[in-house]
Amino acid sequence: MKAIVARDYGPPSSFELADVAVPIAGPGQIQVRIAAASLNPGDIVIPSGAYPVRPTFPHVLGNDFAGTVSAVGEGVTAYSIGDEVFGHSVPRALGALAGAKNPSVTTGTLAEYAVFEAGTPFIAHRPASLDVAAAAALPTVGLTARALITRAEPKPGETVLVIGATGGVGTTVLPLLDGCRVIATGRPGDRDVLLGRGATEVIGYDDYPAGGVDLVLNLVRPTDQLREAARSLKPGGRLFTITFPPPRPEMIDREDVRFELVLDVDGDLGGMREVVGLSPLITGRYRLEEGVRALTDFAGHHTVGKLVVTV
Repeated sequence: MKAIVARDYGPPSSFELADVAVPIAGPGQIQVRIAAASLNPGDIVIPSGAYPVRPTFPHVLGNDFAGTVSAVGEGVTAYSIGDEVFGHSVPRALGALAGAKNPSVTTGTLAEYAVFEAGTPFIAHRPASLDVAAAAALPTVGLTARALITRAEPKPGETVLVIGATGGVGTTVLPLLDGCRVIATGRPGDRDVLLGRGATEVIGYDDYPAGGVDLVLNLVRPTDQLREAARSLKPGGRLFTITFPPPRPEMIDREDVRFELVLDVDGDLGGMREVVGLSPLITGRYRLEEGVRALTDFAGHHTVGKLVVTV
């Protein structure tokens, strides 16, 4: 089969469209004929060598997908051949980061076929109301956006600062802040998109308000670089982040602020069935044959929303 692979550590320009063996579904697994996949930062970071867990080369890229079940392994009863499915997983080399309950790992989704664990909340049947491209774009950003909203509990009338609102998570979470005054960080050229997604005001990446913010959602900055953002919070405010390193109070010099990392590796805050109604923003579409260019564009350009690769 055709797949986008990294043969060694390096940048996206070193990736290749290559012929690799079709993965076979083992016990408790499903094989999926991939129809579409979307790009995420891990597709760039994992082959760069920045993670402590090392992939096996050649490493097939991709973790979000939509497709059709093409084979089922022994013991699988939830899926049948021909089922339309979609979901999120992580490369097998990063299985230790996939949670302890029902880990969702894959052979890589930027490929014609991929294998997944069947018993995970991060894979589900795709409803007819959700088209293939949206289903491929939704998993990681939808799960993250929903987890943020569930933990942060924004209330109508609150002022919310969203740091990094232009990315896949940001453009998915903005519509979920309905009723709030939403201050979104972005570039001047992103203003119309962000306002259209639900932002009330768009500011530069370092132009934080002097105060009056109830809730900060950090989607991009390293957690130890949030001191200025924390100063915008009211006493007793909340700051939630999806980035590392793990938050500590001394990073922001605010003991009166709730400062937490949102990372739901076990699906305790919801799985794919719970994110079906969310709306990802797709701004770029590529074919599998253009997959290396898609990843190069994603790494080298300012990407708004999600990029999708059809297979």
